[in-house]
Amino acid sequence: MQCFSFIKTIMILFNLLIFLCGAALLAVGIWVSIDGASFLKIFGPLSSSAMQFVNVGYFLIAAGAVVFALGFLGCYGAQTESKCALMTFFFILLLIFIAEVAAAVVALVYTTMAEHFLTLLVVPAIKKDYGSQKDFTQVWNTTMTELKCCGFTNYTDFEDSPYVRENNAFPPFCCNNVTNTANETCTKEKADEQKVEGCFQQLLYDIRTNAVTVGGVAAGIGGLELAAMIVSMYLYCNLQ
Repeated sequence: MQCFSFIKTIMILFNLLIFLCGAALLAVGIWVSIDGASFLKIFGPLSSSAMQFVNVGYFLIAAGAVVFALGFLGCYGAQTESKCALMTFFFILLLIFIAEVAAAVVALVYTTMAEHFLTLLVVPAIKKDYGSQKDFTQVWNTTMTELKCCGFTNYTDFEDSPYVRENNAFPPFCCNNVTNTANETCTKEKADEQKVEGCFQQLLYDIRTNAVTVGGVAAGIGGLELAAMIVSMYLYCNLQ
């Protein structure tokens, strides 16, 4: 009985923390959606480069909502000893765990396929919004500055974009090397000659370089999820 009470308390405290993290993610997501420029100004240099390929605000709102709901279910289920809530918590966490494993397998085994899929999503957005949408342009400028890359695949991603149509030149990031400065006009000829690598390939390189850290974080998250599922099933099976 004492063991049950101890595990129940740990479950409540753990999910209370998850609940608060979900609320924080929701708050930040709403902030980014409303005022993305100030978010990038404060956190841009420290933010994850991978997240800059998607709409950060909507991503955080979606992730925050899921984490918020998950924390509430786990905390409520343990506190009230509700079998329904605990089982719902278990199945949601199981689905998230399966989705993470599947995403990891696709990312590791089908990198080329993932790149093609992302290209179909990202490149049209660059051609449509880079140079006209302030927040979108700032996100990509931050990404290209941090990763020292150009576009998603290369400079051709910017062809027909509002920026190129207005300036008759490509972003300076696509022409930077040891003999060139960002103040020089980046023409198509210069960009083609210098062949600055796309951000997707640079991101893959950074991930592979830090594979131990990335793997450790992923293993830690997976371990926490498995532990939470085991604890929820323990409580479920020991309820009257």
